[in-house]
Amino acid sequence: MVPAFNEERLIAATLQRLGTGIELFERRGWSSELIVCDNNSNDRTAELARAAGACVVFEPINQIARARNAGARAASGDWLLFVDADCSPGPELFEDVLAAIESGRYVGGGCTIAMAAATPLLRFWVAAWNALSRMARWAAGAFLFCEAAAFRAAGGFNEELFASEEIDLSRRLKRQGRFVILHRHPLVTSGRKAELYSWREHAAFLLRWVLSGGRNLRRREACGIWYDGRR
Repeated sequence: MVPAFNEERLIAATLQRLGTGIELFERRGWSSELIVCDNNSNDRTAELARAAGACVVFEPINQIARARNAGARAASGDWLLFVDADCSPGPELFEDVLAAIESGRYVGGGCTIAMAAATPLLRFWVAAWNALSRMARWAAGAFLFCEAAAFRAAGGFNEELFASEEIDLSRRLKRQGRFVILHRHPLVTSGRKAELYSWREHAAFLLRWVLSGGRNLRRREACGIWYDGRR
């Protein structure tokens, strides 16, 4: 399931890679469906997704949690996989997901991330996040998988949050069973937030987060890094 807002530049390539993952699943006897939630885009995102063979659902309120929940409601499978539109999951990562599912040991999980052409400073922050992710077993929102029944029992993504909803869901899923962070084959993401937003903008967001005790995550206007439309 892919949440997408004005992703015409990247959606086709991402869906192509997901199609490779679906083929791998199907060779192992798993039927799959490819779902894109058009989160009120005003470009060709929905058109390109349909051309790639995806089932496209629409969520009129521009919010990542709502988009992911809308996609999940349209899904009929026993497992859900959420992947962001600017990501490049490789077949090895899908193999790791399959192994985790087929082991029967986990209710869900995520994976570590990598960014192509990252600066040394960005590589440091990515490494710090990956270490925290593995230690706390928090999934990055760019890639999260879980049992559909566990997702629904947990109440899905928290629609009161405009950011960090994946961490909130990770915490609730861990109450239902083991949650794993895969790390052998990191997910490659675009890193565009680091390119489009200055370190001052990121620092200002983190400062507001600290000073508000996390309450800024519940206000769209305080989470402009996700919602101001830069692409």
